[in-house]
Amino acid sequence: PNGCGKTTLVRVASMWLHPSSGDVTVLGERLGRTDVRRLRERVGFASAAMADLLRPDILVSDVVMTARNAALAPWWHEYDDADHTLAIAALTRAGVELLADRRFGTCSSGERQRILVARALSTDPGLVLLDEPTAALDLAGREQFVTMLTDLAADPTNPPMALVTHHVEEIPDGFTHALLIKEGETLAQGPMDDVLSAELLSECFGLSLSLERRRGRFTAWAN
Repeated sequence: PNGCGKTTLVRVASMWLHPSSGDVTVLGERLGRTDVRRLRERVGFASAAMADLLRPDILVSDVVMTARNAALAPWWHEYDDADHTLAIAALTRAGVELLADRRFGTCSSGERQRILVARALSTDPGLVLLDEPTAALDLAGREQFVTMLTDLAADPTNPPMALVTHHVEEIPDGFTHALLIKEGETLAQGPMDDVLSAELLSECFGLSLSLERRRGRFTAWAN
């Protein structure tokens, strides 16, 4: 539900936010006992908040290329042709290689989301975190994006991905586990088939819900 702590959790996991208490271990490294700048380079992170941090006049290829240093612009580090080639390869995986020479600010919401996923994947990360990546998309854009994530999930060479969402309809086929959060606490976690049930979903949202799964995708509605 809104306000349960999903975005806070993913920002902590991506090391853009420090927790007020407790311990955080990401990719075997403990926050506070490691160089967070280096560790952040190993975690791909895509969110609407990240898009807002990027200058609209920056080239799309630079948006992706600067992920190597977890930077937001290309002026503070040196990049070469090999870095540019890797950026184009990441854009190709996300299906937006034709946007490489466009300004980021001229791209649509759907295009920006794909670009941010390309950025998240470009550094061969150990983990990819996607914070409500379809929030600004229309129906067609959402379905195209979910299809892209389904294809990425089916490729065993890609790193593990975690998706934050309010809507079960946005869960791609091929995602294997789920975590339900309510009021800042874990309600349930484990394999998708065990956790994503009508009963647990109803408890999570405080509303009697029905849930159906068809061709690998979910649909929920109020009873």
